Amino acid sequence: MSMLDMMGMMGKVKDMQAKMLEAQEKLGEIVTEAESGGGMVKVTVNGKKELLNIEIEPELLNPADAKMVQDLIVAAANKALADIDEKVKTEMSKVTEGMMPKIPGFDLGNIFNK
Repeated sequence: MSMLDMMGMMGKVKDMQAKMLEAQEKLGEIVTEAESGGGMVKVTVNGKKELLNIEIEPELLNPADAKMVQDLIVAAANKALADIDEKVKTEMSKVTEGMMPKIPGFDLGNIFNK
């Protein structure tokens, strides 16, 4: 490999690093909402897997139903977190398209998940 090839490759790596940092910063802008209990509980999460909002229908706020409300919140949050994984994977594939070879089993979609 010539020095010129090596310099070109290093330039591509720097470009990829910059695009990956930019994509990571944009993860907060990717959001999804999920619901449970027929829409009685709704949660919103972002691509950084942060819970942004919880909406609970007022009729669920009876103290006798506290356990059910907790279960519905957990169900909605888990669905939203599963849905955001797909959105993040799609966004990351757009960013890395053409930069990485398509290697079976090599998935960068979860690179920013903790």
